[in-house]
Amino acid sequence: MGFTLLLTWFFVLYQPNYGPGKKQRISWQSWESVSVDAVSGPSRPAINKPSTNDTRPEPVGPGDSLDVDWWNVTQPEDKLDYSSLPLDVWSPLLPHNTGLSEISVTRCYVEPDMADDICTPGTTKEKDAIKGKWVRVQPNLNREGGYMAGYLNIYYRRTRRQDINLITDIKLLSEQEQPTPTPAQDNWHRVPTSLRTGIMRTPPLYLWYKTGKIAMDMTAEEKNNIITELDVLWGDDIPWYGFEKLEPPTMEPTGRVQSTHITFRRGVKSPPKAPPLHFSRDGKFKILQVADLHYSVSHGACRDTPIKPCVAADNMTNTLVGHMLDIEEPDLVVFSGDQLNGQGTSWDPKSVLAKFARAVTDRKIPWAAVFGNHDEDDGLRKEFQINLLKSLPYSLVESGPKDIHGVGNYVLKTYSADASKTHLLTLYFLDSGSYSKGFLDWLGFFNPTEYDYIRQNQIDWFLQESASIKPIDRPFKPDTGKDLGDAWKRQDISDQITPTTRKLAKPNALMFFHMPLPETYSKADLDPHSNRPLDKGISGQEMPGNANTNDGFFEKGILQALESDHVSHTAIPEVKVIGNGHCHLTENCRRVKGVWFCFGGGGSYAGYGKIGFDRRFRVYDISDYGETIRTYKRTEKDEVVDSMLLAGVGAPAY
Repeated sequence: MGFTLLLTWFFVLYQPNYGPGKKQRISWQSWESVSVDAVSGPSRPAINKPSTNDTRPEPVGPGDSLDVDWWNVTQPEDKLDYSSLPLDVWSPLLPHNTGLSEISVTRCYVEPDMADDICTPGTTKEKDAIKGKWVRVQPNLNREGGYMAGYLNIYYRRTRRQDINLITDIKLLSEQEQPTPTPAQDNWHRVPTSLRTGIMRTPPLYLWYKTGKIAMDMTAEEKNNIITELDVLWGDDIPWYGFEKLEPPTMEPTGRVQSTHITFRRGVKSPPKAPPLHFSRDGKFKILQVADLHYSVSHGACRDTPIKPCVAADNMTNTLVGHMLDIEEPDLVVFSGDQLNGQGTSWDPKSVLAKFARAVTDRKIPWAAVFGNHDEDDGLRKEFQINLLKSLPYSLVESGPKDIHGVGNYVLKTYSADASKTHLLTLYFLDSGSYSKGFLDWLGFFNPTEYDYIRQNQIDWFLQESASIKPIDRPFKPDTGKDLGDAWKRQDISDQITPTTRKLAKPNALMFFHMPLPETYSKADLDPHSNRPLDKGISGQEMPGNANTNDGFFEKGILQALESDHVSHTAIPEVKVIGNGHCHLTENCRRVKGVWFCFGGGGSYAGYGKIGFDRRFRVYDISDYGETIRTYKRTEKDEVVDSMLLAGVGAPAY
C-alpha cells in the first residue's frame, strides 16, 4: 500500500513548478516580465559597455562644444497631485485643472465674510454633492461704487465628477444681446443678476456661460480649454499671468473711479521659471537696478518732469524700462523696493503687481526684488505679496526665513558657465522694513513717524549665510577641457596667461535693500593715489533717507563678514557693493570703510523727481568671472554717466 502511494505521488501528484511563470525567472530579472527572443534566447544587458554605434558628431571648430549648457538642461518638474487641491476655497494662484459647473452672482448688504450664509446663492445637499459647493470670488465688484452699492460677488461651483457638464466659455452681454440666436439649444446660460446691480444710472450687464461636454467625454485638448478660475482686475492694465480679461468692464472708469474687469483662466497656466543665474562663457554678468517704480491701480500720474503732455506715468515708465532692457541686455533685473506707490493709489496690490515687471517678463529676463517702505501702505501685507511675486514668470524672489524680521531676506548665487558650476558671485537681498514708529489718527489711519531698520536677527542671519559660503581659488579660470583625447595636444598660446597673484577667498558679493544705512552718509574713503574722496555722483539734494534707529548692521555685520579669514590676508569685506533705492534724487556711489554704497536714482515718472534731474537706472557690469565690478547710470536721454570701477584690477586699493 505504501509503495503504491509513493508511486502515485511521484508520477501523478508531483509536477516541477517554475513559479509565476517560466519567462519571469530568467537570470537577474526574476519576477519581472521580459520578452524572450525565440532565436537568440535571453541575454543579460551589457553594463558600462561602450557602444560600437556612437553617432555623436565630431566638433567642427576649435570653439565648438558638444556639451549642452548645464543651465539649459530641462529639470523634471515636481508632479502636483491635483486631487489634493481644495475645491471649496477661492485661491486664484492654485493651478486647478478641475472645471467649473455653475456660476452665480449675488448682491449683499453685509460683508460676506461676516455673513456668508446670507450672501451665498441657494443650494441643497444634493446639488452640492453633484456640482460642488458654492465658492465666492472674494473681490467685491462694487468696491468702486460706494457704500450704498453693497457687495456684489461672483460665486461658482467646482467639481471633479466625470458626469457633469463643465463650463467652456464666458461672455458679458447687455440686456438685449444674446451669445447665439438659440442660446438654450447651444447650452448657454444667463446669470439672472446683473453685474452692475447697485450702480445707479448704468445699463445692466449680464454674465453668460456655456457648458460643454461632460468631463469623461472630453479630449485632453478640450480639458485644457475649460474655464478653471475667475478673478477680478481693477484698472485697464494687463491681468494676472495666465488670465484673460473680459470686456466690457463691469464698472466704467469715471474721474477717480477705476474700471472693474472680470478675468478668467483656461486650463492650467504655470508661469515659466527662470534659469539658474550664470556668467557668460567669457566671464560676464550684468545687473540692471530698477528703483522706486511707484505704480498705482490707475495708469499713474506724472510727477516733476518737463515732458508735455505726460499722461499714464506707469505706461511711460514701463516703456522706458523696456528701452533700457533692450539697450543693456542684462542677465538679471533687481527691483529695489517701492514697486507700489501706496499712499492710497495702489489699493489693490494684485492688480498693480500684475503689471510692474511686465517689461522684464516679456523679454524673459530673470528678476529679483526687495520690499520698500510704501509696498504695504494700502493693506496687503508683505507675507501675501511675496507669494504673488513668486508666482510671476521668471521670478527669483524667495520668502526667506520666517523667524527673522521682514519678508524676502534671501540669497542668490551666480555660477560659472563651465561644467564645474563654480559659485562666482553672491547676491544678498534684505528687507529694510517700512516704519518702526507711528500713531493712529482719529479716523484710525496709521501715520508713520520713523523709518524701519535692519534688525539684529537679520544681522545674525546674514553672518550665518556668509559663513556658509565656501572660498574658491581666485581669480577663477574656467575648465575648457573637452575630454582626454585632447590631453596630449600642444597648449594653444592664447591659453597661456601670465602668472597672477592668487588667493583662496569667498566670491565677491553685492547686497540690495531699499532704505540706506546711516553709514551711507559717513565720510568717504580717500583714494590712496589722488587723495580725493571716493564719492561720485549726485547727492545732497534731499534729506537723508536712513532710519534714526540702528542695530549696527554695517559694523556688526558687513564689516565682520570678510572674504577670507586667513590672518595673512588684508581684511577685505565680502560685500563690495550695497545698492539702495528710496532716495529718488540721490544717485551717487560712495565708499566707506572699503564698502561702496550706491543709490539707484529715481527711474519712474510716477515717483517724485526734480526738473532737470533725468530719470535713470544703475547698471552693474561684472566681468572677469566676478573679479571686476564696474557701475554706471543710463539716463532717459540714453546718456551713460559716472562710469566707475568698484572692484578688480585698477579699482581704488583698500
